[in-house]
Amino acid sequence: MDYIKIKKWLKENLNDERYIHTLGTADCARELAHKYGLDEEKAYLAGLLHDCAKCFSTEKLLQIIHDNLDVEESEMQNYKTLHAPVSAYIAEKEFGVKDTEILSAIRWHTLGKLDMSDFEKIIFIADKIEPNTRDPEYSSKIRELMVEDNGLNKALLRLYKETIKSLCKRNLKICLLTIEIYNKLQDLVQN
Repeated sequence: MDYIKIKKWLKENLNDERYIHTLGTADCARELAHKYGLDEEKAYLAGLLHDCAKCFSTEKLLQIIHDNLDVEESEMQNYKTLHAPVSAYIAEKEFGVKDTEILSAIRWHTLGKLDMSDFEKIIFIADKIEPNTRDPEYSSKIRELMVEDNGLNKALLRLYKETIKSLCKRNLKICLLTIEIYNKLQDLVQN
């Protein structure tokens, strides 16, 4: 994969903070892949491309979704999550990514999905704890959970708790999928 071409495209299509976040996510994803015995290069690529459509206008995101993608109505409740399916689309169409594991990890890095693979989990987590733009104190708490038994699920559960709290504080709708994932993680962590 031509990382120089990808980084050039990202630099042209993301704002500075999002670009720095993207680089941090890619590095963090590679680190987590190493820790969990997963493919480090695939994780790095997924991290690089996870937010490639983040700075597209809402109108452009909606147009790409309408013209090319099958996105559930419940996912359309919050414009902040529209970039995830579009980023997977751009990864495939613009950069030729065909690996379904990478595309799925990009596709679900904001909302998540039921029964995520470990690869999908690390991309989801890397996005939330990367060191370039995320709060180090918060990130360290998530990393502490990850060293425990069942650590990936414990870390995910904590992230979902924080997401739900944040959505409630801001009076935003909560996708039913988020509640389903939260409940499933509760079961996985408590059993």
